[in-house]
Amino acid sequence: MATKNRVVSKPKSSSSSSLVPWLGIAAIVILFDQISKITVLRTFQYAEEKVITSFFNLVLAFNKGAAFSFLSDQGGWQRYFFTAIALGAAGFILYLLKKHAGQRMFCWALALILGGALGNAIDRLVYGHVVDFLDFHWKSWGHFPAFNIADTAICIGAALFIIDELRRVNK
Repeated sequence: MATKNRVVSKPKSSSSSSLVPWLGIAAIVILFDQISKITVLRTFQYAEEKVITSFFNLVLAFNKGAAFSFLSDQGGWQRYFFTAIALGAAGFILYLLKKHAGQRMFCWALALILGGALGNAIDRLVYGHVVDFLDFHWKSWGHFPAFNIADTAICIGAALFIIDELRRVNK
């Protein structure tokens, strides 16, 4: 019985081509985030609300701070501070993506967080604040702070991090 010699080459985890799918995911997040924000900015006036369901509205809101409007009432320095944090995080995420390109769930998490961080950083640079428009509420609890596609991607990425770590710990 004849056997064929196969050369199986393992892709380098540090090659730039292994970054392409993850950067593509981040780019898709940025694209959807920016298109949705532009659409809301052109369709709504500031604080205008459109009721969609009994627990969900679309509303145009601006956030000069971070999550849950943290530091939004400061003098404007937070715009550059949070932009610098997002850009620093993006650099670190690129390093991690390069180093761990073969770990799919980990890289999905990183790519979603990268896209979300850059989507909100673009807002800070262009508008001076983050554009939020997704408004969930419950009668007895009131309104949750408005958020956007970038924030959603960051939250999904964080959830994937937790799932990935729990899977790794259980092995």
